[in-house]
Amino acid sequence: MHKQQYIITGLIGLALYLISTGLSFAAFTVVGKKSAATTSPVSNISGTQQHFVIDPSIPRTQACPLNGKLYTKQEEEIWKKRRPLAVMIENHAESRPQSGLSYADVVYEAVAEGGITRFMAVFYCGIAAQSMNLAPVRSARTYYLPWVLEYDATYNHVGGAGVCDDPTVDTRAKALCQIDQYKIKDMDQFGISFPTCYRNPDRLGHPVATEHTMVCVTDKLLKIASERGWTNVDASGIAWDKNFSSWKFKDDAKEAERGASFSASFTAWKGYSDYSVKWVYDAATNSYKRFNGGQPHTDLETKEQLAAKNIIIQFAVETGPVDEHAHLLYANIGSGTGLLFQDGKNIKINWKKENRSARTKFYDSAGKEISFNRGAIWIEMLPTGTPISYE
Repeated sequence: MHKQQYIITGLIGLALYLISTGLSFAAFTVVGKKSAATTSPVSNISGTQQHFVIDPSIPRTQACPLNGKLYTKQEEEIWKKRRPLAVMIENHAESRPQSGLSYADVVYEAVAEGGITRFMAVFYCGIAAQSMNLAPVRSARTYYLPWVLEYDATYNHVGGAGVCDDPTVDTRAKALCQIDQYKIKDMDQFGISFPTCYRNPDRLGHPVATEHTMVCVTDKLLKIASERGWTNVDASGIAWDKNFSSWKFKDDAKEAERGASFSASFTAWKGYSDYSVKWVYDAATNSYKRFNGGQPHTDLETKEQLAAKNIIIQFAVETGPVDEHAHLLYANIGSGTGLLFQDGKNIKINWKKENRSARTKFYDSAGKEISFNRGAIWIEMLPTGTPISYE
């Protein structure tokens, strides 16, 4: 009897040992996998990061103050606690497709130098429900700063043209110096580390030059902004929109009032076909699809072609290059002429910006301020006299 008890006890002990060993191995395997994923910065950071899913049945009643697009009250409650975020995103042929442009409320495009254009995308309402990777982030230029000031936005970039004591840069082009002088809420990547901003050499799946690899993440940028006292109010309690003047907005034109077909093409500098732009009107959605360098312009994050409800062509006097770095100047303070592509039609307009911080306003030929369709707005600043081709 005692011998039988020993045998039973031994078998139970062996079973317990095997079970505990198996559980330990399983736990180690899971932890090991989790640890390996955590140590990979790209796998843990890249990709869309959902905050919450918007119920399609919830009514869209809240107008975005930047572009008039309608969102839910949930999203409005989020953006009302923040301020706009302006980000420099490059357009070099090797940098495409970019990440995050489709979520911008407003996008500005102008030549950075050498005929190569660069975007300044303004994010506010479109990223309320989710965080986005933005890439490739590049350097600041002086003529984007008056646009940043219109929104009292935080400004994310990777360095820029000219510190104050750089004798090689024309004083008028010293963007880094002016950021400090104008008291812009600076989010220079040189003062922001991983995981908020990081270089991802594998973003496009093939090798590119290092300057085309900087990724910054919106929710992490907003967190840093908050830590610096830049939420919907600044450190002094002044709201970002205290002096903000919203544009006017309207609903889409009725189908019978829309143009049947329309496309417009232009190149900021003649001969730079890699940076040619074509906007093609889609009557079904009453929007314009973008082509860049002869190809559909897509967003790496969504895999979809970029589109906008309104396209502004803003003609401005170009000066330069003004120094050995080939920096340019554009007269986007003051007034000038332009075009509006909206509802399948081409409308001649005038623009006016009274001072560096004032809102740029757009008017029709009768002097009435134009109303934008609710949705994405792209502003293309072109040298005065740039030809526009239509089809």
